[in-house]
Amino acid sequence: AMPVQMELSRIIISEINENQVILLREVDGERQLSILIGLFEATSIDRRVKHRPNARPLTHDLIVNVIETLGAEIDSVVISELREHTYFARLRLKRDGELIEIDARPSDAIAIAVTCDPPIPIYVAEEVLEEAAT
Repeated sequence: AMPVQMELSRIIISEINENQVILLREVDGERQLSILIGLFEATSIDRRVKHRPNARPLTHDLIVNVIETLGAEIDSVVISELREHTYFARLRLKRDGELIEIDARPSDAIAIAVTCDPPIPIYVAEEVLEEAAT
């Protein structure tokens, strides 16, 4: 099954909870997916979405800069698996016509997706959406 395109719909940052929440919404549908993430990744994503510049590159800026400097293009993010209550993602790069997939935490992959200008597409595997809904 083809992965489903999703978009970042909300970031819920709580100063009293260890875990933060990002909510993804299906681009052409009704389904949603919530993922618990850390405070650092949540604030990084939030800063990007609100277009708050930083004086120096942060970690996700650095990753994007390294990838682009090495001649690759960031293609997309796929949340590919849900295993024992943990989501797994792949950062998909293109270089010289070749698709390269790199294992990543969904929070980092989404932070990289929104760091790109324009933001790169975020996909979720159909099986992950089905499993998360149960």
